[in-house]
Amino acid sequence: MKYEVKFKVWLEKDGEIIMGLGREKLLKAIKKHGSISKAAKELGISYKKAWSYIKAMEERLGKKLIETKIGGAGGGGSKLTKDAENLIKEFDKILEKVEKVLNETKKTKKKK
Repeated sequence: MKYEVKFKVWLEKDGEIIMGLGREKLLKAIKKHGSISKAAKELGISYKKAWSYIKAMEERLGKKLIETKIGGAGGGGSKLTKDAENLIKEFDKILEKVEKVLNETKKTKKKK
């Protein structure tokens, strides 16, 4: 029988999602563009949805993840806080470990 092992990884606190692949993509897109609206557009979600994800993550963690600057002559923008950067790094480490186990499982399966 042929099959493929799949997985999804997310972080929870008190049963509520803090971080998953979608939220990680959102944070990385905000870092890339310096804008929540541009990040949301890239990911094909509304600004309102992006902002609700950010607020939920911040509330669940009790930490600020995004620093925003209101527009004006110089324009506004958003950037990640150190806590957001650390969250991404930690999540990436977890993903690497899970992928390593999955790859080892695939190698073991092939040997049989």
